[in-house]
This record gives sequence, C-alpha cells and structure tokens, in this order.
Amino acid sequence: MEMRNADETTLEEVADGVYLGDLAIGCEASVKYWRIDPGATLPPHRHHNEQIGYVLSGSLVALVEGEEVTLSPGDCYRFPSRELHGAENRSSEPAVGIGVLAPPRERPDWGDESSS
Repeated sequence: MEMRNADETTLEEVADGVYLGDLAIGCEASVKYWRIDPGATLPPHRHHNEQIGYVLSGSLVALVEGEEVTLSPGDCYRFPSRELHGAENRSSEPAVGIGVLAPPRERPDWGDESSS
C-alpha cells in the first residue's frame, strides 16, 4: 500500500497561481491535489482523460464549453474526455480540491486547447 498526506504533497505551479500535486498514481487512474489562488485562472484546455473532482474549500467558476458553473465546498464535478474546461477563482480565498483522472495524467500543457 502507498499513502501520501495532502499536507505533505509537493505542489508545482503549472500556471500563474494554479498548483497541482500528485497524491496517488496508479495504472488506471491518478489523484491530484489542486489549489487555485484568488484571481488566478486555470486556462481552458481539453484532454483525453475523464476527470472527476471534489471541492474541499473556497469557490471557483468553472468554464465549461463557454458556460460558467459555480463550484463551492462539497461540490463534486465530472468533465468527460475531450470536454473544453477551465476555471477562475473570483473569490478572495484559495480554492482547494482533489481530482481523479483516468487514465493517469502527466503534467498538463496548459493553454493548448488541443493538448492530449
């Protein structure tokens, strides 16, 4: 068994104010810990991975195929494979959550809407 605590996870800044860290990586899926600082934007992108996530704290506006959806603590979401999505933190507090990607995903190529 492998175990990692989110508090001990190294976060990498993948875009201005957007941080990702690996919690677990398996053969079929991976779990990411994410934080988006106030005023930061997760650039719109798409990938072949299905993505399911959960907001732990803070709030975000998800940008999904041109529509806006507010995500708050306790909200769970799913982006099907290849769906164009991003997010903005329009609040004054960091937004924090976890995301599961299947199959596992390496470091994203933010800003490239055609990224795999």
